[in-house]
Amino acid sequence: MAVCVGIRGATRADENTDVAIYAATRELLADVIEANSLEEDNVAAVYFTVTPDLNAAYPAAAARQLGWNSTALMCATEIPVPNSLPRCVRIMILYNTEKSKRDIVNVYLRGTEVLRMHGLETTPS
Repeated sequence: MAVCVGIRGATRADENTDVAIYAATRELLADVIEANSLEEDNVAAVYFTVTPDLNAAYPAAAARQLGWNSTALMCATEIPVPNSLPRCVRIMILYNTEKSKRDIVNVYLRGTEVLRMHGLETTPS
């Protein structure tokens, strides 16, 4: 029986430009798609968030560039926590699957691994 699970990921854009935001987001999405063998028909929705220093483009547009044209997408700005990792794009994909949560692969690129390794949303001291 299929259930809806959350698949998370994060990356960093090189700079606050549309080109950099799209490139980083496309790379992240491609890695999540490959790691979990995702099919768009099973994607319920995708939430994208960016740190306040990224405002040059909507990261959801990168999903459209990859062909996800029938999926509900939403963008938001992260809470501006002091000392948080800069230029960060995060995703949460709600995915209908028969896989267990243990079998889901979350993807962290470009230094965002610290968000999971330390259980922190800020850069470690």
